[in-house]
Amino acid sequence: MELFTAHDGTELAYHVFGDGPPVVCLPGGPQDSAYLGELGGLSAHRQLVMLDLRGTGRSAMPADVASCRCDRLVDDVEALRECLGLERMDLLAHSGGANLAVRYVGRHPEHVDRLALITPSVQAVGIEITDALRRETVLPRRNEPWFPEAFAALEAIGAGRAGADCWQAVAPFSYGRWDEVAQAHKATEDRQMNMEVVAAFNADGAFDPDSTRAALARFDSPVLLLAGELDPGAPPPTTAEFAGLFRSAEFAVQPGAGHFPWLDDADRFVATNLSFLR
Repeated sequence: MELFTAHDGTELAYHVFGDGPPVVCLPGGPQDSAYLGELGGLSAHRQLVMLDLRGTGRSAMPADVASCRCDRLVDDVEALRECLGLERMDLLAHSGGANLAVRYVGRHPEHVDRLALITPSVQAVGIEITDALRRETVLPRRNEPWFPEAFAALEAIGAGRAGADCWQAVAPFSYGRWDEVAQAHKATEDRQMNMEVVAAFNADGAFDPDSTRAALARFDSPVLLLAGELDPGAPPPTTAEFAGLFRSAEFAVQPGAGHFPWLDDADRFVATNLSFLR
């Protein structure tokens, strides 16, 4: 673990795995970056620099929790770049971290060499994911034993009738295999979430889809968007629509994968990303 100081004096942490040219990694959530692991072994080929967003993991809780808002975290990413001494950096973001990554691109496009968005959230660009598309994405799993309970919970969430038990029940949909590894990953992820920070991240003013879309249309560095075939959180058609906002972007779907594709098929995940990042 390494520490650096943000522009407002908050002490932030990052973790380094592997050797080679660095890739700065932004976790989703927002939460502790530990759930990313070493991205299925990508660290064997590139150095992974994983940021704990403020208020998560080993990073300090700021004096003002409002500073955890997504657009304000852009300054933390910029401070990390400066700390690493990188004029341009490869940037990889997962899930909600994609919102932060594209907001960073909107403000500092000149500092991004390559941008990889993994099963990305679409809040920052204002794309809607319909309940019908989520249902269509998960229906291939209808023969799995946990499906009836999970599907009923998904329907309740879509109808605005969700309780805490519903969010737990839909967890299998986030993984290509709901096995012991996936269940342990989910349990660890739950412990890493600070709901006060999550609320601040998504607070009013966090996103400006029109300006972000305009910035992405001008961005001319290489971009990869990777979807999991079975992921209702970032369905392939939605991720393809996101890719279309860039001047030029690669779009890939990992077969049989959910929201955490490095867990579902590490070799395929690493190969896809390594081919793009090289």
